Amino acid sequence: MTLTTDPVALNDWYPVAGLGAAPGRTLLLGQEIEIDGAAVRRTDTGAALATREKWGLLFASFGAPEREIFDMAEAAEPDRRFVPCGWFTLRASPLRIVENFLDMAHFPFVHTGILGDEPHTEVPEYRSEIRRDVDEVWATNCTFFQSQIAATESAGDFVQLSYRVPTPFSVVLYRVCPSAPDRLDAIALLMQPMTEVLTRAIPLMWLVDDRSSHTELVRFEQVIFLQDKIIVENQRPLRLPLEPRAEIPTRADGSSIAYRRWLKEKGLRFGTTAGAPLAGTA
Repeated sequence: MTLTTDPVALNDWYPVAGLGAAPGRTLLLGQEIEIDGAAVRRTDTGAALATREKWGLLFASFGAPEREIFDMAEAAEPDRRFVPCGWFTLRASPLRIVENFLDMAHFPFVHTGILGDEPHTEVPEYRSEIRRDVDEVWATNCTFFQSQIAATESAGDFVQLSYRVPTPFSVVLYRVCPSAPDRLDAIALLMQPMTEVLTRAIPLMWLVDDRSSHTELVRFEQVIFLQDKIIVENQRPLRLPLEPRAEIPTRADGSSIAYRRWLKEKGLRFGTTAGAPLAGTA
């Protein structure tokens, strides 16, 4: 494995460990790195990477990011519960994982009895856009029937959802909070792209919930993510196609279309079929 040469991927921030984690080694963008406390170094040259600490995580970058790690306004609200849900490793492009997170159409079939159910399979029309002022992709006015909208709820209902993609390798879901209808729960999914087709992902939640135990909240999210893992790892090609008409979209794929267009405008090659594959990848 060798470090990617893609400047878009190099000049971004990635979570690589929890704060206080034991020293160890991992992969980032095809390069082995060593983590010791708040220091991150390349194992081949010993060169130090730029680092940041946020949300209980250590972030690193090989390049010189033009922007800091994106903010979550919910993280500053003292009555919210912050719930990290653990690391998951998937044999898939990090971009495939982001796109799956945006996809509502799979809810009734993959997350039956939780995020969806038959016969409620239609994805009503919603708005997707690239917000040039903040350089993010958003999907708003999303409505979908969910069988269990939160760990505290047992009855299904139609829920309002919004999606935000602040970086190519991260995605956020906002949903109406069942216990506080005037507020939104926030669930972020952050990627550590180990290689083009091997990813560690960590879900983080900022919730208004004073009823559920920590274990119940983590279990609810982990069940959903493990169901997604099976689907994402079986998508082919493993890397995300950006070429027009490489995969046939439907009306429900508006957010995916905007996301792919945004990635292509940025010139991102890492994790896409536009880039030269690393040895042993597809």
